[in-house]
Amino acid sequence: MFYRPCDGHNLPHNPFNAIITPRPIGWISTRNMNGNDNLAPYSFFNGIAYAPPQVMFASTGTKDDQDGTKDSVANIRETGEFCVNIVEHSMKDVMNQTSGLWDADTDEFNLAKIEKANCKEIDCARVATAPASLECKTTQIVKIEGRSNYVVFGEVVGVYIRDDCIVDGIFDVLRYHPLTRLGYRDYSVIREKFSLNRPNK
Repeated sequence: MFYRPCDGHNLPHNPFNAIITPRPIGWISTRNMNGNDNLAPYSFFNGIAYAPPQVMFASTGTKDDQDGTKDSVANIRETGEFCVNIVEHSMKDVMNQTSGLWDADTDEFNLAKIEKANCKEIDCARVATAPASLECKTTQIVKIEGRSNYVVFGEVVGVYIRDDCIVDGIFDVLRYHPLTRLGYRDYSVIREKFSLNRPNK
């Protein structure tokens, strides 16, 4: 089939959501100027540069108690800081609990009974038991096409790695099995890996 997104797809659910998969999940923690912590998952997330290390995530929705966006972007606008927590398969249920449209003053760490720890380089909480957490200083917030679509870019200024995830000097994803987002309400988990040598290297 072929369709133009502006004309619709005539399917029960939007296939675009399922085409770009699997997507890593950035579990974004923020703290507002009043000291309230927030934690929410975003599947439009990725690393975008090595030196300096940089990441991005996109927020594509809005809440009634925020001005045209969600709590994460609103908090980042105030403070210029955020932390990306990596989600392992065993945390899928508590991660899902934090995805609700809770009130802006709700602390999702407490709501889902998730242990928190303080970041070292930024004034923010992180998921204490996450396989890895990336402490970020915001470099840009870009408004893109769509009523409430924003892309947040950040430079990674601190990296936490859980000790059991380092095996023979490498960060081994098979130690924690990353949770990934597919389309619709579907997720997947990484349980195997293989290596390829790049040509001419």
